[in-house]
Amino acid sequence: MIRTTLLVALLGATFTAPAMAEGISTHVLNIATGHGGQDIPVTLDVREGDAWVEIGRGVTGANGRVEGFGIETEDADYRLTFKLSDYAALGGEPLFPEISIVFDVSDMDRHHHVPVLVSPFGYSTYLGN
Repeated sequence: MIRTTLLVALLGATFTAPAMAEGISTHVLNIATGHGGQDIPVTLDVREGDAWVEIGRGVTGANGRVEGFGIETEDADYRLTFKLSDYAALGGEPLFPEISIVFDVSDMDRHHHVPVLVSPFGYSTYLGN
């Protein structure tokens, strides 16, 4: 983890994590079609004081999942942001072109899987496993 963080810092690059077991993951499920939402950009931010700082990003795979963001969780507030504006399966311009979900991590021993269920006119989320 330290080498990855150092490499990202030195190169000024944005790190997109490979599939791996870690503290935060997500999944987009289109409940209108029953399929995972593919190719949806997702960012992960952490709250630092009054500001949000991006700490990871990914794109949902064929099954609608981002398995990890290359971070270790700490006791903090996190925000997942899903850019749905280019997700054609919702049809036309979606009512919610971007969804932001803010959640608290206080149990570092627990994996936080935060799925989002989407449809053309709504969304829902929950803490999964």
